[in-house]
Amino acid sequence: MPAPFSSQALLFADLGPRQVVADFSGGTLSSEGGSPLLRQIDASLGLTRTLAGCFSDQRDQRFVDHAVPALLRQRIFGMALGYEDLNDHEQLRRDPLLATACDKTDPLGRDRFNPQDRGIPLAGPSTFNRLELSNNKATRCHKLPHNPLQVEACLLEMGVRCLRKHAKEVVIDLDSMGHLVHGLQEGRFYNGYYNDYCYLPLYLVVGEVVLWAQLRTSDKSGADGVVPALEKVVAAIRRRCKKARIIVRGDSDFCVEEILAWCETQPEVYYCLGMGKNSVLIGKLELAQANARMRYCLCGAPRVREFAEFEYQTQKSWSRSRRMVGKAEVTNGSDNPRFIVTNLPAQGFKGDPDRERFTAARLYEEFYCARGEMENVLKQQVLDLEADKLSTHFLASNQLRLWLASFAYLLIERLRTLGCQGTELARATAGTIRLKLLKVAARVTVSVRRVYIQLSSAYPRQDLFRLCHARLLQLTPADG
Repeated sequence: MPAPFSSQALLFADLGPRQVVADFSGGTLSSEGGSPLLRQIDASLGLTRTLAGCFSDQRDQRFVDHAVPALLRQRIFGMALGYEDLNDHEQLRRDPLLATACDKTDPLGRDRFNPQDRGIPLAGPSTFNRLELSNNKATRCHKLPHNPLQVEACLLEMGVRCLRKHAKEVVIDLDSMGHLVHGLQEGRFYNGYYNDYCYLPLYLVVGEVVLWAQLRTSDKSGADGVVPALEKVVAAIRRRCKKARIIVRGDSDFCVEEILAWCETQPEVYYCLGMGKNSVLIGKLELAQANARMRYCLCGAPRVREFAEFEYQTQKSWSRSRRMVGKAEVTNGSDNPRFIVTNLPAQGFKGDPDRERFTAARLYEEFYCARGEMENVLKQQVLDLEADKLSTHFLASNQLRLWLASFAYLLIERLRTLGCQGTELARATAGTIRLKLLKVAARVTVSVRRVYIQLSSAYPRQDLFRLCHARLLQLTPADG
């Protein structure tokens, strides 16, 4: 009888007089040599342990192989390692190193309840499918519901703990993204801006830390639900950074009376938001735009900017006049006016070392345009962690997937900030951290006394790995 296809040797081009042959008989090997680093950072945050408290485990524990904390570790670590699809876990569940990272006491799976599962230490796709759908299906199989408000609060709590406790200023960046739907899903609406059917999740980010990830349908404006989100986020930041000045920053989608008025009623809360163009605003910028055109013609530079500052109030929607900053720009011969509205004082704040940072030109160029860094965070969410792969039918389960991707990003962000500071990966993206630090070949040997992980001797960043490991060992576990 011929050998099964999966056990046949793989032949490659000869290397001189030598044959090049490969097969899959290497034994307990893993390509996830950096997963113990994720375990270490998770222990310091207490992330999966806290998140597990948001789930209700209604299963008969006599027959349970995978506790909720282990399931969440496997799912979130898997996302961080590049396995965003549930189907990936069909093979990944055999990985002894990931099982070690998930705190499986027997990384080889010999203690499984069902004899046919022995030798497979981790959960498969069907288990995760039931976990994600348990809020939508009440059957004998779907017994792992979660409390959405608690998960939302968990992400906020974990994120806020990453902020500097004595920060003098905290900038909250607002943004929304269009995530295309995958068929006739719950909450499916057509969005003209994205020219397709999509969701429109709302993100609130401080620096490189995601504090809020709320899945919304795309039939509403980008500003929908922002004030309730800000109420919770600002309160959480106040508990952490008691004396901080809070500035809300965002594009013109968020320039609505509800948000502006709310910020103005809060102590030490300010805003700097984009404002859509209209004929009145362009008229107020006319002199600056004319000066910009003149300078453009005289100097021959590819781009010339002038700035103007004035008070402005809409005819109906705004309750009061507000400070506006207009950018009169000529780029390659074309006018490119832009506007922002703010309640930040042009003279700065008393006691600040730089009292001119909120003058018109610097406010736009240095402060408002810096929100592009937040957009880079969201790109990592989508490009590196596939946070837009919201392919279940139900809105609630897709929201859970969005949260899990945000938790996975938080682990990588903490790994970068705490473990890679001052190294070549200090400003690396999540995808680069995964490629250069987490994807390491390893041989795993499990004995009675230890789990022995032999990392590849040819790994080119051994010193960086050792430094990161040493730094993470100094962190105090969240449970003390």
